[in-house]
Amino acid sequence: MPTVRKKTGRTGKSMSRKLSGVKHGQAVVRKVDPRPVLPQVFLSLQFADATHRGLLPRHKVMRWLRHALDASRAEQGEFSVRIVGEPEGRELNHTYRQKDYATNVLTFDYVHAPVVQADLVICAPVVAREAHEQGKDIQAHYAHLLVHGALHAQGWDHEQPDEAQQMEQREIAILARLGFANPYE
Repeated sequence: MPTVRKKTGRTGKSMSRKLSGVKHGQAVVRKVDPRPVLPQVFLSLQFADATHRGLLPRHKVMRWLRHALDASRAEQGEFSVRIVGEPEGRELNHTYRQKDYATNVLTFDYVHAPVVQADLVICAPVVAREAHEQGKDIQAHYAHLLVHGALHAQGWDHEQPDEAQQMEQREIAILARLGFANPYE
């Protein structure tokens, strides 16, 4: 078995290590992980309404956000995700959008690139109602709304028909990579 000699930085003494399965004169081939490296996400996950806490484990929320960031080539994301009840959802929507009802997701974006910074507020009762009315799995609906909010945080919008179509296509592609069905069908 060949021995590789390597100097240790400080002492100048050499140490030996054996390379198993490598014959003298062969190149050492390192396997590279074929999975893409997804953007790093820093997450504060808050439950003012804990109704669906079990549906939103931290690792899943982070995975969904990382894929949404990756689709736009963002380097990193810093998110606060707050799950709220209807009164808080309605108050926030009224204060910031002048709409007197609770909506499914609100995005407060601060920085788009290279580090995305945003607060996402999701209203649990609205999500449950929409999932029931649309015959969707509630966790899939949460994933969709988190992806949707994360895209808003990166500057995506759906005010104009062409923007809406592009954003929907982006959401569909991200959710498909995550194993979820098209949320618009």
